[in-house]
Amino acid sequence: MKTRDSTQKFGCIIVGGGIHGTYLAQRLLEDAPFDRSDVLIVDPRDRLLASFREKASACGMESLRSAFVHHIGTEPFDLESFAEANDREDELVSTVDYPSRPSLDLFLDYSASVIERKDLESLHRRAAVDAICELPAGTGLRLETTDGPLEADHCVMAIGHGGRYRWPDWATGLDGVEHVWEGFDPDAPVDRTIVVGGGITAAQLACELSETQSVAMLSRHALEWEVSEADPPWINWSHIERNLHVHPPGSKERYEMISKARNTATVPPYLYDELEKRIDEGALTLAQGSVESATTEDESVRLSLDHGLELLADRVVLATGFEPVFEHPFVDRVADELELSRGYRGMPVLDDDTLAWEREDGRFVPLYVSGALALESAGPYAPNVPGARRAGDRITAAITRRRPGTNSPTKSTRGTEVSD
Repeated sequence: MKTRDSTQKFGCIIVGGGIHGTYLAQRLLEDAPFDRSDVLIVDPRDRLLASFREKASACGMESLRSAFVHHIGTEPFDLESFAEANDREDELVSTVDYPSRPSLDLFLDYSASVIERKDLESLHRRAAVDAICELPAGTGLRLETTDGPLEADHCVMAIGHGGRYRWPDWATGLDGVEHVWEGFDPDAPVDRTIVVGGGITAAQLACELSETQSVAMLSRHALEWEVSEADPPWINWSHIERNLHVHPPGSKERYEMISKARNTATVPPYLYDELEKRIDEGALTLAQGSVESATTEDESVRLSLDHGLELLADRVVLATGFEPVFEHPFVDRVADELELSRGYRGMPVLDDDTLAWEREDGRFVPLYVSGALALESAGPYAPNVPGARRAGDRITAAITRRRPGTNSPTKSTRGTEVSD
């Protein structure tokens, strides 16, 4: 519909077209329910899930870490049914003491089928959001975008890390150093590469590159092995309530509990055999230590480590993760404009039941968050694929309750907690 100044208005605008935004759009259409004309996904990429596809390809991902019940569809076993219908059961990768995981190709093909079958690209507006402000008399929100202003009764921020990648001080401005997520070319004609990082991305990348060149994988600590992003009970909302929500929203206690629960900088055991194989073949070496200095000489990069070892290669590729999303300039602008409450280290202070971002004065504003921004309420799986379902349960129910002319929602079967 149009407002009097011809600005388009929607029932809900989702900022971000990744896994979380794509999943939430379906939940709003199926469970709220909104008409298709009421829901919009705003993302600057040319297609939904584009950023995920690019990152998965850049690091050589072959299979997902999450179990097959975690995907962008709204029914837990839909991906399994897709695999069976297309004779691709062999792409549900068996894992010791853990449910099967989909290959990357299966996950992406299934995701494309969901997007096509539900015509989700028709909800996608290719634009970036610069600011979000409140409409007069609390009648909704106004989004300033590169494609013009938009208005919404509700808004969900389902953003990723926005291209802000972690660069160590020694690597800043040094020729020959790249970040895996930032224009990295895995097919560049080089003989020797140093991969810096100690987590799953570094391990995947090191294995992939060592098929064609000599690779050294440098980690500050000994490699640690964990199957999943966090212990499986953290997928269940009841576990989150009992263990996380007992601490005050936005508190240091919540932040520390989440940090302890998340298996960051770990490598899943199914990559262990691959790493060992590459090491035995002589194509891959593991090194441990911190970089004290880095220099370039004769088109090579030399890293000097804290214990005296030196590594020399044609290039260095960083797999060092992202800057905190809590510190993203866009997040800061939105929080300042709407006078939203921030907690320890800038975490959004959320309503635990709805994932609505609370204002400093306690007044409700129809802005909800999913993904990494929801860590302090949705727990350690919040940024990952399982976190989309947990956030979708809360946000969809909250928006449904606030829509004029709707009754309080009954419990959806999609909210059933499928633990891995």
